[in-house]
Amino acid sequence: MTDREPPVAAPPVRAALVSLLVEAAQAPPGWASRVTPQARLDGDLLLDETELAALHEALRRDFGPSVDLAALRAGLDLAGLEALSVADVERLLPAEDAR
Repeated sequence: MTDREPPVAAPPVRAALVSLLVEAAQAPPGWASRVTPQARLDGDLLLDETELAALHEALRRDFGPSVDLAALRAGLDLAGLEALSVADVERLLPAEDAR
């Protein structure tokens, strides 16, 4: 036996962000279940440039101009863009109690 603690599950993605991702992707029912913190925007959720632009606009509309997905993406190389995850986007959002 070991005294190691079991791994802690990642908290779920904020419902508001899941809704914006579904909106931007114009996703079919059930697609939202694919939205996890570790889901990559490109590789897992298959968002294209048009959908990413729509997500950027929706984030700014709902959370304010300081939430700048385009600026985040502009600072990444190809590997960084491929690895960009829902958790990375969620870190851009203001704290829930700050709204």
